[in-house]
Amino acid sequence: MGNLALEPLDRPDGMTTHEYAHRRLRQAIMVGSIRPGESLTIRGIAEAMESSPTPVREALRRLSSEGALRVLDNRRIMVPRMTADRFSELVSLRAVLEQHAARRAVPHITERRIDRLEEIDKAQDEAIARKDNGTALLLNQEFHRTLYTANPEQVIIPMVESVWLQLGPFLGIAMEHVAQLYFVDRHQEAIAALRKRDADGVAAAIKADISEGIGGFERSAIENLLRLAGQ
Repeated sequence: MGNLALEPLDRPDGMTTHEYAHRRLRQAIMVGSIRPGESLTIRGIAEAMESSPTPVREALRRLSSEGALRVLDNRRIMVPRMTADRFSELVSLRAVLEQHAARRAVPHITERRIDRLEEIDKAQDEAIARKDNGTALLLNQEFHRTLYTANPEQVIIPMVESVWLQLGPFLGIAMEHVAQLYFVDRHQEAIAALRKRDADGVAAAIKADISEGIGGFERSAIENLLRLAGQ
């Protein structure tokens, strides 16, 4: 654990130490900085964060409840191991949840929010071009989150983000070995459909974005990536 590398994260004024520890560790899991099957200790994470154990302990408890971590009998904590079947289940669940979220967002979308989605997509393209995979992943999540939260009554984001958390460690593996995840910018298709307030078109673009990106791996490719990562 002494070699655990956590990406930096801005800490807004007023954010508590407990909330900062949770968000920083959560981000590390989402972008694949922590491997599936990697065993964690409170002391090791606290050292990596230059923090005391108390906020780390609370962050781990919260992340365990979100499905991102598993508490072991020896009081160590582990990112759950990935299998091809579990990966397939998570991707299928993600597609169902996010198509629903996208449809529900359309009646509430504003031109200002669509413009913001354009900005995020451009920034993601730039991150991909410079091979900044961690930033590209975070911007992809920001794009989807910005779309879904247009719906003021949405309650689905915690479910969606739980799936992202569980897929994040595998994405970290994939980005080390796969040259390109996206060949068609389905975000642009979603944006074009949003301009028309076309709920079916938006949902179709989101489904394609998931199925052609992370969901585009054949079972054999998933198993090969897991072998390469020692899973």
